[in-house]
Amino acid sequence: MFPEPNSELPEDPSAPEEAYLESPHHGFQGDRGAAPVQAAIPAALTIAVSREAGSRGSTIGARVGQKLGWQVYNQELLEYIAQEGTFRQELVENLTPGAGRWVEDRLQELLREQNLSQHPSIINLARLVLTLGAQGEVILIGRGAGCILPRASTLYVRIVAPLPDRVAYMSQWLRLTEEEAAEQVRLRDQRRANFLATHFHRPPGDVYQYDLLLNSSLLGEDLCAALIVQAARAKPGALRGKGL
Repeated sequence: MFPEPNSELPEDPSAPEEAYLESPHHGFQGDRGAAPVQAAIPAALTIAVSREAGSRGSTIGARVGQKLGWQVYNQELLEYIAQEGTFRQELVENLTPGAGRWVEDRLQELLREQNLSQHPSIINLARLVLTLGAQGEVILIGRGAGCILPRASTLYVRIVAPLPDRVAYMSQWLRLTEEEAAEQVRLRDQRRANFLATHFHRPPGDVYQYDLLLNSSLLGEDLCAALIVQAARAKPGALRGKGL
């Protein structure tokens, strides 16, 4: 028969007294060591580049990608993938379960706080940007990437230049007259500003939303790229120092 609750345990002369006093509790499975460390999400930093038309932001972003060895997604590529369902779905399916949950949680947060348009094409774009950002070590140029990704895992960069320099660059790049180039700069700036205001409720000219604001005419493409690389390497440590 089993001993009654609270009854004394039978004595075993061959067992030490501590055997009864220190027997494992029910369910104890021994010391299994420290719990496995969960992978951080996002896994690494992302650089989001905003730029004025004709400021050479795309070229500078490409230089940064070469220096860091990171993939660069320009505006045209982001738009194509966001609209191309099969490729976009493959990227999403390659995420870990934890990263997939992070993408959807962040997307719902943006929608809940009304910081993102509910237009289906914009939701697809935001999901793509978040999917790329969850993996990190990518450079995203345009399409409101800086409005979608969180500050703690993103370096926000804005490239600017004086209007005459931007017009001259646009004229040379597209082989336009000065008047045609000036109109192109105006139209592109206006389209980008309207895109951000309509779908993310932000003006691109708000300088306080950026980590770096660089004048490409004064600094040149290579120095701008070098400064972005330096900031990308320094930002994670700076945030840790602030407890973020």
